[in-house]
Amino acid sequence: MKTNHRISLRAATSRRAFLKNSAAALATAAFLPAFPALVPARVLGRDGATAPSNRINLGVVGANSQGWSDFRDFFAIKGVEPVAVCDVDRGVLNGRANETAKRRGVSPETIGRYGDFREMFDKAKLDAVVIGTPDHWHAIIAIAAARKGIHIYGEKPLAHTLVEGRAIVNAVKQHGVVWQTGSWQRSRKNFHRAVELVRNGAIGKITHAEVGTLEIQNGFDWSLASSPDEKTLGKPPAELDYDMWVGPAQFIPYDKRFTRYHWRWVLNFGGGNLMDWVGHHVDIAHWALDFDTTGPLRVEPDLNYREYSTKLPFDAETKYDYKCTYATGQYVHVASRFPTGVRFYGEKGKWLRVDRGRLHSSNDAEILNAANDPNAAPVYRSENHSVNFIECVRAGRVEGTITPAETAHRSASVGHLGHIAMQTGRTIHWNPLTETIKGDPAAAALLSPNYRAPWVL
Repeated sequence: MKTNHRISLRAATSRRAFLKNSAAALATAAFLPAFPALVPARVLGRDGATAPSNRINLGVVGANSQGWSDFRDFFAIKGVEPVAVCDVDRGVLNGRANETAKRRGVSPETIGRYGDFREMFDKAKLDAVVIGTPDHWHAIIAIAAARKGIHIYGEKPLAHTLVEGRAIVNAVKQHGVVWQTGSWQRSRKNFHRAVELVRNGAIGKITHAEVGTLEIQNGFDWSLASSPDEKTLGKPPAELDYDMWVGPAQFIPYDKRFTRYHWRWVLNFGGGNLMDWVGHHVDIAHWALDFDTTGPLRVEPDLNYREYSTKLPFDAETKYDYKCTYATGQYVHVASRFPTGVRFYGEKGKWLRVDRGRLHSSNDAEILNAANDPNAAPVYRSENHSVNFIECVRAGRVEGTITPAETAHRSASVGHLGHIAMQTGRTIHWNPLTETIKGDPAAAALLSPNYRAPWVL
């Protein structure tokens, strides 16, 4: 596993092609005076079972936290068969595989178990995969899946760097696979309603939006950062393939504190609360303002509100504040000091604010409770994020999910550019068409990943 980290470009026969060919073979065999065959009803889709052509074999890479939560969401969807689990921690791997078998009511031996995603993609005959790894792994795994023709449900942020995000978008398009990002707020009624109200002029012409993303203190256990001891440092446990866990990131010594949830506050692996939340609340702002396929022209940091953790190895932003201005003249103001959610500002002092489970405005009776305009354009409505993905896979709607790769890339780019602006302390002049930073080579260098050899994008 450690001798060759380069991703194979070898084409693989898709499961759909296999099923198609198998069906053709069975049809031919029906005309031959051959021996009688006993075919289980399940294979033919009888007795309430799902026919092979409609079954989706699903795997997961990164099964400990969010990846496992995402994977479980598919268990209740008819015709989805969770068949394989991949994790670099054998304890996590075996525990999740056993639980998957139990939930499916099958023998534990029928669930594929892999410590390397490449082996799983080669052997498991997957139709789709959930990617729930730390951010630094997203691009390499996603591109490998796309090259195999495997449809992808990928967690946000789309990628660890902006260049990686564009590479994912290109790979998904090139290989014709369906992508759904875990920005599940797009599949919630209050966010649908907020976006429709903004788009249809309920608060007039929008001047700007404020996006609150939480400060690091609200999601981080500082006692972990302040009290390293012999239980957290030193040699990795035998069940963890730590070299594979680090993967393409720069190698730093093992520390138990970041090999679970808290990796996100080590910039070598994640992007702090900023990158955690842009895929949710900036995503909603972009959706409402019709910025899903573009980005800002200028990103201005507020240097009076900039702070990073000094408790190494945790070095993510603890405070940040920056403003992104678009070609329309509208701007999106992102700050950890704002309440979580999105507040849209319109004409004559009108505003509308949406967060998880909440929607209110400057005048609810006038704005939220007014009769719907019959001529107003509705937005794309998905009631279930996982179901939306599976429906698109079955229908072959490559660009059809509610949060496709291009959309996720554009919302994540606001986080990447804001992070660069805060790091450098300079205004970033961005070209959203060419995706280049103008006149600042040092800032531009931060757009690309710095992979550990021999990993390549």
